[in-house]
Amino acid sequence: MQIELTTEALRTVVSYDAETGVFRWLADRPGGVKAGSIAGCASGDGYWRIGVFGGNYKAHRLAFLYVTGRWPADQIDHIDGDRRNNRFSNLREAHNSQNAKNARIHCDNLSGFKGVERRPRVDGDKWGARICVDGRRITLGLFATPEEAHAAYMEGARRYHGEFASAGGG
Repeated sequence: MQIELTTEALRTVVSYDAETGVFRWLADRPGGVKAGSIAGCASGDGYWRIGVFGGNYKAHRLAFLYVTGRWPADQIDHIDGDRRNNRFSNLREAHNSQNAKNARIHCDNLSGFKGVERRPRVDGDKWGARICVDGRRITLGLFATPEEAHAAYMEGARRYHGEFASAGGG
């Protein structure tokens, strides 16, 4: 049975190092897990997860609870885009639209740059830069090279996305 996890309950089973982002068990666990060993494991979606009190939680959400004493209002964004970097300085509260702004390059991207696509048939073998803002795709221009298009994308990202702007790597 899963209980509503509180900061106090969490702190009875794990410690959290905000500088490293690592959780450690405070006592021996079933299956031969020793006190002091790293809590949790990597999951298929790239996040570190920890099972406590019948629930399976993403470590970045537990880190936020552990440090602030409250659950996040919405999502937690990894500033550097690395889902396993749970240092508290790398985490920030975000709404879905903010969190999506620093998403990685899509797997079907052929240019190697976020926001850049090749436009061979339409525009005479140019590279287009586009950005999504509040659900709308905005064209930022056509360029001779993918690097030039990416520079335009990054300028647009800084203008429209502010602190959530990202080159899409990670």
